Amino acid sequence: MKRTLMVFLLLGGLALAQADGAKIYAQCAGCHQANGQGTPGAFPPLAGHVAEILSKEGGREYLIKVLLWGLQGQIEVKGMKYGSSGMQMPAYSGRDDEEIAAVLNHIATAWGDDKKVKDFKPFAAAEVKALRDKKLTPKQVYEERKKLGLK
Repeated sequence: MKRTLMVFLLLGGLALAQADGAKIYAQCAGCHQANGQGTPGAFPPLAGHVAEILSKEGGREYLIKVLLWGLQGQIEVKGMKYGSSGMQMPAYSGRDDEEIAAVLNHIATAWGDDKKVKDFKPFAAAEVKALRDKKLTPKQVYEERKKLGLK
């Protein structure tokens, strides 16, 4: 009984220590909305678009870069242009690797985008850590987007 209780407490503590992607995403929902649909003409949707990005070679890394260093430039998602007013996605490099991985997992799974991508695997903090030292500007991240063939 004591051993079972100890294992339960240990596992419960580990679960509580993990970053909660949904809670972190609440900071993003002001622009991208809780349902991931964005705000037409102002902030792009994530729902559906994340699957499009993940299906591209280099898409996973690009999403990590967007969170780490932001994005500046006009983009087009589902036929609508965003960013023409000079607005940009802010960088979240102040978040730790686990938190960034958690919010990426949330945006990839909350609206079923993970089911649209062949062999989707959850983001890991190690993937974020591996890219963190690159130190890109938001405009450089925008150039990365264009290399993926995304408008």
